[in-house]
Amino acid sequence: MAEIEIDKERLPRHVAIIMDGNGRWATQRGLTRITGHRRGKQSVQEVVEAARRLGIEYLSLYAFSSENWQRPRDEVAALMRFLRHYLAAEMKKMMKNGIRLLAIGNLRKLPREVQEGLRQTIDDTRQNTGMTVILAVSYGGREEITEAVRAIARRVRKEELDPADIDQELVASHLGTAGIPDPDLLIRTSGEMRISNFLLWQIAYTEIYVTDTLWPDFREREFHDAIAHFQRRERRFGRTGEQAERERLRAAH
Repeated sequence: MAEIEIDKERLPRHVAIIMDGNGRWATQRGLTRITGHRRGKQSVQEVVEAARRLGIEYLSLYAFSSENWQRPRDEVAALMRFLRHYLAAEMKKMMKNGIRLLAIGNLRKLPREVQEGLRQTIDDTRQNTGMTVILAVSYGGREEITEAVRAIARRVRKEELDPADIDQELVASHLGTAGIPDPDLLIRTSGEMRISNFLLWQIAYTEIYVTDTLWPDFREREFHDAIAHFQRRERRFGRTGEQAERERLRAAH
């Protein structure tokens, strides 16, 4: 199989992934959905490693949506166990490789032991500078934006802020991803053509890559293929192709 060519000078700074297809992968093989999630955890480990080796600065993983709480109780419990075990098992590797962990979402809804594990890992990896992994857990994009609006409204009510001063930068500073660059590339596995309430504000100009590969089968080669596809695209941000090329050349010099 031919090696995938990747230009290390044109890597996306931030890659976000909707990790979909664990249940379908298991069903196709006559296995339980929980087995599919267990296999999907291996893909998480491999993709984090692949991103680190390439030099990706930020990697966001949609681990559990706010809507996922509606799933069967045993499946939700298993996902919480997997998350807790992942944090404990990967701690040494994160420290060795300089990986910083962050989490976004309504974390107060998580079981206490998961909240504690997240807080501890986030605190222990705070000074790491090799790569930042952002876990979206109990996360919903609309909920995130709504919370930001509430926070801004409270500041206006306290007369800390004039409504005329509200701009896109101010809104972004009240999101869970404050201080993190918007994703350059969003990867969705399993072939579904939807965003699923993920990073709705942040992906305004993100390149989207959808693959039919189910998440448990998405490994380093598939990740490299997504990066290669990204590098073949022209990012214009509302400009003409000629304007975008002039801007790229100016940045290169």
